[in-house]
Amino acid sequence: MIQKLKQLLGFGPKADLAALVKSGAQIIDVRTKNEYQQGHIRGSVNIPLQTLQSSLNKIKKDKPVITCCASGMRSASAKNILKSGGFKEVYNGGGWYSLDNKIKKSREVVA
Repeated sequence: MIQKLKQLLGFGPKADLAALVKSGAQIIDVRTKNEYQQGHIRGSVNIPLQTLQSSLNKIKKDKPVITCCASGMRSASAKNILKSGGFKEVYNGGGWYSLDNKIKKSREVVA
């Protein structure tokens, strides 16, 4: 039951998101413009969830996509929108702050 719920919400097997970012993955932050302005991952693109469907042409289909938001709920919805829009490699990064910390930690390990 829990696995089904995780799958429905877009939480699948763990991917190395930091490695994906290093290899050129796009980070799409689906929070509102106001939320994004208060803090975001460097290099991420803000496309609010409400406008994502009409903004798919702004995202490259040939690169992995990582979605993020405040907690992971909107990014799960965004993942599903992208998948139904023909994007093959899409990951729910969850909350932006947590994702940012994972990316920063992986940079520290390499440095």
